[in-house]
Amino acid sequence: MAARSVWVLGPRLGALLRVQRSPLGRCPRMMCTAAQQPDKPSAEEEKNKSPAEESAELLAAEKAKLEDQIKEITDKYKRALADTENLRLRSQKLVEDAKLYGIQGFCKDLLEVADILEKATQSVPKEEIKPDNPHLKNLYEGLIMTEGQMHKVFKKHGVRKLDPLGAKFDPYEHEALFHTPMEGKEPDTVALVTKVGYKLHERTLRPALVGVVKGT
Repeated sequence: MAARSVWVLGPRLGALLRVQRSPLGRCPRMMCTAAQQPDKPSAEEEKNKSPAEESAELLAAEKAKLEDQIKEITDKYKRALADTENLRLRSQKLVEDAKLYGIQGFCKDLLEVADILEKATQSVPKEEIKPDNPHLKNLYEGLIMTEGQMHKVFKKHGVRKLDPLGAKFDPYEHEALFHTPMEGKEPDTVALVTKVGYKLHERTLRPALVGVVKGT
């Protein structure tokens, strides 16, 4: 009876031993882990890639390289356009300034002539300008006409006279020679003009020489 039992269990026992000896039989967890790991291409599979797959990979790499080059060239092109536009604007501004202020030196030289004409007309006594004194009358009228014509030329070319009596002191247009207290006048206003100034468009050719009211 014992011998028959051994004969019946023998095949089953052998199968059980084979399962236990196998790696999967020893650790069922290893079976799960192995099943979860994705298949990775082996070195042999990498070597055995088809020519079409290799060509596709080369084309993809070349495409990415060309896209980077296009992006870099586009950025350089945009920067070059911006630099060119800035240079054009600066050049245009220089040309405009040259047109406006190219006569600045010439105008400065004429200011002294205008000062002399103004002093000459102011020095003539008004009571002496009579019909019975035609020489002085004609001379005075000639000086007045010359001074008026000069100021017309100044105005034509953008030269403007600065006579800031009573105006607020502006350090960009006025030069303070002295400060003096004065009743009835606001502080930092021009109380006296000793020499008029001139501007060429928005640029001061010569500041007016003034006396300024001193604050209390």
